[in-house]
Amino acid sequence: MNAPATFSVALAGESATAHLMAEVALLIRPGDVITLSGDLGAGKTTAARALIRYLANDDELEVPSPTFTLVQSYELPPYPLLHADLYRIEDASELEEIGLLPPPDATVVLIEWPERAAGSLPDDRIDIAFSHRPALGPHARAAEITGHGTAAKQVERLAALRSFIETAGYADAARRHMPGDASTRSYARMFKDGSSVILMNAPRRPDGPALYAGKSYSAAVHLAEDVRPFVAIAEGLREAGVSAPAILSADLDAGLLITEDFGAASFVEGTPPAPIIERYQAATDLLATLHSRTLPEVLALSARENYAIPVFETDAMLIEVGLMPEWYLPDRGAPLSDARRGEFTVMWRMLLDDVTAEPRTWVLRDYHSPNLIWLGDREGTARVGVIDFQDAVLGPAAYDLVSLLQDARIDVPEALELSLFGRYLKARKAAEPEFDVARFAWTYAVMSAQRNTRLLGTFARLNRRDGKPHYLKHQPRIWNYLGRSLAHPALAEFRRWYGTHVPEPS
Repeated sequence: MNAPATFSVALAGESATAHLMAEVALLIRPGDVITLSGDLGAGKTTAARALIRYLANDDELEVPSPTFTLVQSYELPPYPLLHADLYRIEDASELEEIGLLPPPDATVVLIEWPERAAGSLPDDRIDIAFSHRPALGPHARAAEITGHGTAAKQVERLAALRSFIETAGYADAARRHMPGDASTRSYARMFKDGSSVILMNAPRRPDGPALYAGKSYSAAVHLAEDVRPFVAIAEGLREAGVSAPAILSADLDAGLLITEDFGAASFVEGTPPAPIIERYQAATDLLATLHSRTLPEVLALSARENYAIPVFETDAMLIEVGLMPEWYLPDRGAPLSDARRGEFTVMWRMLLDDVTAEPRTWVLRDYHSPNLIWLGDREGTARVGVIDFQDAVLGPAAYDLVSLLQDARIDVPEALELSLFGRYLKARKAAEPEFDVARFAWTYAVMSAQRNTRLLGTFARLNRRDGKPHYLKHQPRIWNYLGRSLAHPALAEFRRWYGTHVPEPS
């Protein structure tokens, strides 16, 4: 059992309490339990209301005290939350009756008056004890925050996060929740003096099991394990004329950043969302311009430290496509035999060895609509704001074009894909007369097949391992994109093999 971690903060008023709870929200995950204790009027319900409204992104959301209902449930955008008030329970055994014991899976539980259930609360939890501080003012409070068990690390990080924000000069800034991604990172928008910045909480990625030649999956496929790649690539992109966010404050060891805020102008519109053609054209032009340049492979991170961009080699790409037979096929009731798995690996290795012999450039890896912001007040390709690139590698130029034109989260009509593909080819040929159009088209098809094979497995894993079923809705789209790539004559063998062994998503 981890030793408890504790620290105390002074809260001058309700806004300070709201800031504290917004910071707590950055660090909690489904399954976490937070208790709020203190005398009547100490601020428990104020804190609960602040946390729930922050997660709901709605300052006016009605958050009644559950004193009489005992438990109030909320379906919030990031996860479900239960708000409980135990003041009226007579015995801890009642926790089971009201659905708190055991704590429900994949749900955050927020408990007022936890002392009524002393001895029955989970060992892993965050306790926040509020008390009056009349000497500091009529609305002043103090909060003592303690992390028990595995939550001790969360409380230690909360203390570091608060110190970082205060040192950067944003302690009094208003906070607004931002949706996260499929990683362990979390984000908040902070407002001060009429402008806003982005707070990124990016703890070092925990190593998973060493399943791939002694490496975890993230290490084997070169996923960023801390914020250093983000900082280095951001500066490299900016030097190359790309609109990447400026880094305003950084604690590289803690994994905390404050960056320029590009706003929220999207590259898609409508319901269901569809590409805004002018913006996709600019994003295509940006890739063509970037890929026509000779880019450095080592970037300065600081005066004392460089960052070498990793190479997207065959073995990394093979591990990625291996997610499809590992996670997707069992879900479809079609697991591969060892012999068929061997065929799959041999086919892909031969193909990827050819691809990785191609000239290398920066592959940003997730260059698609969720990670692109339209900067309408800028000119040319600078209007394309790029915000997600920490997993960048050195590899085939076609990869990022596939990410854009076969967007995993929205439908890109095939006619638009072909139009933008032709636009890219024309720009590359104009800049480099020796550019081999046919070879690039082949590489594009291979990278499409590789990326979409990987995504079938990735989305199945996010559902089954990480409890994120909403990713499954993208699988039919991925299947459609995969069909487009396998139509290339050079991939006929793959088309036959997939047709025999890989069922369509339901």
